[in-house]
Amino acid sequence: MAKKGSLLIVVMLLVAIISACGGNNGGKNEGNKGTDPVQGTSGGATDTLEAWGKTIKEKYDGEEIKLAFASHPSTESFQKLTGDFEKLTGIKVKWEVMEETYLKNKQLLDYTGKTGTYDVLMVDGFWMSEYGAKKVVEPLDSYIVNKDLTPAWFDYEDIVPAYRNGISKYDGKAYGIPTAGETRFIAYRKDLFEKYGKQPPATMAEFLELAKFFNGKEDGLYGVTMRAQRGIHAASGLMTVMYNFGGGFIDQKTGAVTMTDPKTVEAMQFYVDLLKNAPKDVASYTHEEALSAFTTGKAAMWLDATALATRILDPAGSQVYDKVGFVPTPEGPEGKASALAGWNMSLSSLSKNKEAAWAFIVYMNSKENAKAYVEGGGVPVRTSIYQDEELVAADPSYPVQLAALSDANVLVEKGISWIPPHEKLGQILDRVGYYVSAAMFGEMTVEEAAKKSQTELEDIVGK
Repeated sequence: MAKKGSLLIVVMLLVAIISACGGNNGGKNEGNKGTDPVQGTSGGATDTLEAWGKTIKEKYDGEEIKLAFASHPSTESFQKLTGDFEKLTGIKVKWEVMEETYLKNKQLLDYTGKTGTYDVLMVDGFWMSEYGAKKVVEPLDSYIVNKDLTPAWFDYEDIVPAYRNGISKYDGKAYGIPTAGETRFIAYRKDLFEKYGKQPPATMAEFLELAKFFNGKEDGLYGVTMRAQRGIHAASGLMTVMYNFGGGFIDQKTGAVTMTDPKTVEAMQFYVDLLKNAPKDVASYTHEEALSAFTTGKAAMWLDATALATRILDPAGSQVYDKVGFVPTPEGPEGKASALAGWNMSLSSLSKNKEAAWAFIVYMNSKENAKAYVEGGGVPVRTSIYQDEELVAADPSYPVQLAALSDANVLVEKGISWIPPHEKLGQILDRVGYYVSAAMFGEMTVEEAAKKSQTELEDIVGK
């Protein structure tokens, strides 16, 4: 995901967070119109990729599907696989790729105008509640369980649970297939930890203690680096540790503002105290500056997006590429938690070529093609990929990423979205980040920042 993968957490925070099932396809699909996706027959005709491709080609040869996707490494990788898909299935694929800041508006305009231009949509996990509620996208459960439409080699259960359950569902139903995602974890300087006989942090208390220990331990060395720029970046940085303390901006069940909840205040205080051990200009850091501080050897630890691990391990851009270890986000007083964000492929509810479009989704996101997708620059979402020996050798952070995703699933199982769904989310995060930053600068205490945040957020959300 690199820069754009991490930017989805920041850019898409600015926006607020079904018709009958497919089978009603136009053109050559007309004879298949009565097919009920729930009714699978036998997987024998589709038990291999080649056999499946033959059956798809018999039904949909010459059909065209249109896609609305974001400019993204995963999109580029899928495009590399498109030629093979077209040859195998006879389905023609027309890509429309745009900057992610325009993608949502384009998709919603297509839906509200009932144009039905697109068949397959690239959907941010934070849009899924809105898209599901408005019926912009098609529910997929009946497609997933149909053995004819979704052969065993697709292997839906191999998708990491946090992604499968946390970014692609609305109201208990699947509305997308995860294609790329990220959580957050710690990178630390193994050489420094070994030199001073230290172990990487397993708890938040250890994290703070180690940040204090390494801060100034050597010339030009700081204890930690994180994103903390005033506004949304500071709010995002706080959220990296907040749920581990049991805190939150709003109660996701009642909608009540919880900025003055003791657990939220404790998390804010921890974040402010932690960043006293960061570079002096940390209050201006986005994820890019935080990453640079670590890869240039200025910090002993870094906590941010897993998607940035490849840049930390890249000899061409990192001065510490061969000196780094990774651990999940440390456990807090309220247990384990970790960030969760990602992208999906979804079926447009207005598509006239739903089964042909679903064939594209199956092929591109299958376990069968997962390794080729990752090797082409795609971001892994499957357990088997994170455990692949060859890929782990190339990126030793994979096992730790998988462990961090398990921690992210803790929140999912509690029914908590890492970024709380609210139509005024951008305003919420901006104001929280403003006051957190003010506390970092010493303009007010953490308690004062919490109270002011509480007042402003109550005005924003109306509670």
